[in-house]
Amino acid sequence: MQIEILGCESFGARSLACFVKTDERTILIDPGVALARFRSGLLPHPIEVAAAFRIREKVLSAFGQATDVVISHFHGDHMPMRAEDQYQLPMEALPSLDEISFWCKGPEKISGLSLKRRRELSDFLGFPLPSSEGRKSGNLEFSSPVPHGTRDKGFGTVMMTRICERDETFVHSSDIQLLDRETILKVLAWEPTIVFASGPPLYLSHHVPEAGKEALENALFLARNVDILILDHHLLRSFEGYSWLKELAGKVETRVLCAAEFMGKEPELLEAQRKILYEKTPIPSGWHEAYANGKAGFREFL
Repeated sequence: MQIEILGCESFGARSLACFVKTDERTILIDPGVALARFRSGLLPHPIEVAAAFRIREKVLSAFGQATDVVISHFHGDHMPMRAEDQYQLPMEALPSLDEISFWCKGPEKISGLSLKRRRELSDFLGFPLPSSEGRKSGNLEFSSPVPHGTRDKGFGTVMMTRICERDETFVHSSDIQLLDRETILKVLAWEPTIVFASGPPLYLSHHVPEAGKEALENALFLARNVDILILDHHLLRSFEGYSWLKELAGKVETRVLCAAEFMGKEPELLEAQRKILYEKTPIPSGWHEAYANGKAGFREFL
């Protein structure tokens, strides 16, 4: 089994996209990318825009090789979108999707906006999206709905994915954020060797006060029962999150790391640095409007 993480906050933009190759199939999971509309009161810096573009190009390339596409839920950083802004992956950019099997979160326990996006993707593809929760197909298996973060907080649900090949079992846990013990037990019941998941949203600690302590207990429990635990996404929208990750790694003997480190790269927490990016590399007035209209690019900022 070959696991390639295509996008994550440690690559500079919001994503949880990965590409898994087995002997039987090539599986693209959560093919989306986005940028925070505002952070520190600032729009995305062109350096972040460039990072999102790089992820977008890798995802589009993976579409061209995929036999299967999995969408764990219908947030803009996890799926192709009707172009809501210029930083996401638009449906219109997708290559031919003939002979690709889609496996999708169902319409239950999701927001009205997510349901609208699900319908838009179905309309674009020209066929009804399946409700894949609880289904199994060869070496692919999908969970029942699990909480997007803390249970019963109104954040909806997501679908987890299990892929097996010989003595390896990879679990893509999507946006569980390590905030629900029952979900962690479901992951471990699958007997994974590698788990890839969103860590807790410490940058929103004022909204989710339980994020640090409860997630750390669940992370320790998970990390001690797998060979490799990859945590990223919500967690690495702040430097506090990276420190939390290193603290966790120091408490266990198994490998705990972010997506960039798993891929042998240095982490680039660009969203966490947005204010610093503007201070170090100022941008011309009106750049975002010009970029949206195709009259400005980001390559001069690389």
